[in-house]
Amino acid sequence: MSVEANTRAIEKTVVTDFSDRMSYGSYLDLDTLLSAQKPVSIPEHHDELLFIIQHQTTELWLKLVLHETLAARAALDADDIGTALKCVARVKHIQKTLTEQWSVLATLTPTEYSQFRDFLGNSSGFQSYQYRAVEFVLGNKNAGMLKVFESDPAAHELLSTLLHEPSLYDAFWQSLARQGYDVPASALDRDVTTAYTFNEDLMPLIKFVYENHTEHWAVYEAFEELVDLEENFQLWRFRHMRTVLRTIGMKSGTGGSSGVGFLQKALELTFFPELLAVRTEIGR
Repeated sequence: MSVEANTRAIEKTVVTDFSDRMSYGSYLDLDTLLSAQKPVSIPEHHDELLFIIQHQTTELWLKLVLHETLAARAALDADDIGTALKCVARVKHIQKTLTEQWSVLATLTPTEYSQFRDFLGNSSGFQSYQYRAVEFVLGNKNAGMLKVFESDPAAHELLSTLLHEPSLYDAFWQSLARQGYDVPASALDRDVTTAYTFNEDLMPLIKFVYENHTEHWAVYEAFEELVDLEENFQLWRFRHMRTVLRTIGMKSGTGGSSGVGFLQKALELTFFPELLAVRTEIGR
């Protein structure tokens, strides 16, 4: 076979002159993006690039997750449940990508990581303000976390704002109330600056929707979409914990946490507890 036979000809209509046109690279600002990986190990360790890119891509996906969850909340504020669920559906696909991404970092062996870990100082994923922002929007609020971001005014302002705003779940119940559902006052008037906790008052309404889902399909579907969202988040947390265990064992985290023990406690946190609890009640 000749070289020409194994070469795809460039079509004449393909644009090749970008002296005065926007190119793929300029649109994506690849010069900035691809120069943002700055290893700090001395001498530079081969595997630090993997570590940096893993976390940078996670932050990019978290930026989109936050963008979509805020849009979903805004849609619920407008009683547009269809648009809200479209945003949630996109988040679910992002979550699957984020969870699978841990398998790449898991190729970093304990020996390899130990050779550049000390150069990280106290930097840690614990300090990801976008991750905290997503948790806040979904209802896992913790005012104490703001202290971590006092040296970053923009991050501190974002988290402070989200702390005082209703969560996605709060907006959901407010929307159902406006649509005529008998949402208890305890769900509508709660202190939105606190972490969401199980509300027994909601159980009759949720059970009613599940048992009469044909007549209340949109709400029934929303319940299940939110359960998917929570389950995906828990799978991400679990995969994170197992990857850390595989890489550093039971060592403390670089940010000062107990490491795996701290991550295990996160598995006990929940966003939409009633939607899980109702499963015990269905069919009784």
